[in-house]
Amino acid sequence: MKIGIFGGSFNPIHNGHISLARQLLELVGLDEIWFMVSPQNPLKRQDDLLDDNRRMALVSAALKDEPRLIACDYELTMPKPSYSWNTMQSLSTTFPNRLFTLIIGGDNWQCFSQWRNHDLLLANYPIAVYPRRGAEIDKGTLPHGVRIYNTRLIDISSTQIRRMIRAGEPIDRLVPPIVATMIAEEGLYK
Repeated sequence: MKIGIFGGSFNPIHNGHISLARQLLELVGLDEIWFMVSPQNPLKRQDDLLDDNRRMALVSAALKDEPRLIACDYELTMPKPSYSWNTMQSLSTTFPNRLFTLIIGGDNWQCFSQWRNHDLLLANYPIAVYPRRGAEIDKGTLPHGVRIYNTRLIDISSTQIRRMIRAGEPIDRLVPPIVATMIAEEGLYK
């Protein structure tokens, strides 16, 4: 079974994440994509990161009717800070009959050399890169095992959604209905 690992803070999960994953299922030839809800990214500072359990609940609700898109809390149970190499190695040990592909955005590919054990990730796992606005990548310089997939650019960001919530603007067109309801009912991101 071929599994894509799509890590992120998903703060909150939005329609762009889901649309991207649906596209990558087909383009990469994956059986499932696991939405790996991550604790604080070691390369990012995020003061308004929602509690791990709340983000996990939002992702689970958003993916409830998506049988090939799986909400995954695996990384939340691991030692912090969270490093992709540790996660991928642990997954490979726990699930030896699955082949894992790391899914990252072009912005993350640009700083990939700063990731802990990036060389080991490159040597051991295929990496599927999706385009991000402002993150130009020279396809001719990609190492073996790294491939860029031409997914549609969807201009939605979790940062934008959090700003809209604080400004009292509607987010209904940007997130799944259940996520909009949970955010409103629980007063999240205010």
